[in-house]
Amino acid sequence: MAKNIAASRQKKPGGLSDKVSDIVLVVICAAVMLIVAYPLYYVLVASFSDPYDVYAGKTFLLPSQFTLKGYQAVFADSALFSGFINSIKYTVIGTIYSVVMIYLVAYPLSVKDLPGRKYISLFFVITMYFGGGLVPTYLIVKQTGLLGSMWALFLPGVVAVGNVIIVRNFFENNIPRELLEAAEIDGCSKAKTLIRVILPVSIPSLISTGLYAFINAWNEFMFGYVLISSDKLRTLTPAIMLFKGANLVDWGGLMAASVISVLPVTIIFLFLQKYFLAGLMSGSVKG
Repeated sequence: MAKNIAASRQKKPGGLSDKVSDIVLVVICAAVMLIVAYPLYYVLVASFSDPYDVYAGKTFLLPSQFTLKGYQAVFADSALFSGFINSIKYTVIGTIYSVVMIYLVAYPLSVKDLPGRKYISLFFVITMYFGGGLVPTYLIVKQTGLLGSMWALFLPGVVAVGNVIIVRNFFENNIPRELLEAAEIDGCSKAKTLIRVILPVSIPSLISTGLYAFINAWNEFMFGYVLISSDKLRTLTPAIMLFKGANLVDWGGLMAASVISVLPVTIIFLFLQKYFLAGLMSGSVKG
């Protein structure tokens, strides 16, 4: 009996049960990946398919009656083209403005001896759970004279509280207090300390915050649809919703427009994913 117990204790991990659990996990992960990836793949395949076949449900794994008519319809539509250009312009301006404001808010909140720091932080957190909604936002934008302009898209929500909290925690956990004190002794003002000392060591956090702001600005739909009514000023996502080709609904064109709208975010993420992941990791480790 004692020998059996000793032998069981000496058994190395990796038995049959471990292999079965590994196989089950791999199957589950593969199934989840297929569920998530197939809709994206379907949009890509449908963009090269005949719109009537897409509407009839004949498109599944490969393009049905391969055609480029969907992309031709997209590039021939002036509203979609102007929406794409507007989205690029608004997103670049909105991302830069949002990141600047987030850092200007997060930096003072990271200073522990800031008067009223606790109550200011609480005020920002409350806005994450309670908001006026679309109608009050519309009325405020209208009364301030921003209705119909690009500023209506990002001025009302320029300070993303979630990003402010992430950047504030990054400053608190990853910027040594001694570094700030040394900068103060050398005669740096608060603004110089932020620009010359903090920002150079906050590149990963800066890029990850900028990527969040870029994605939110690029994917903005509701405000772009409600607050801007001109086709010349409308962004890409509302323009896609309003797009109609020669048919009642050009499914090939809609899928092609969706593929085009995803490309900028995908390309930017591929180039910046290293910094994006580094920013997330640096914000979660105290140092």
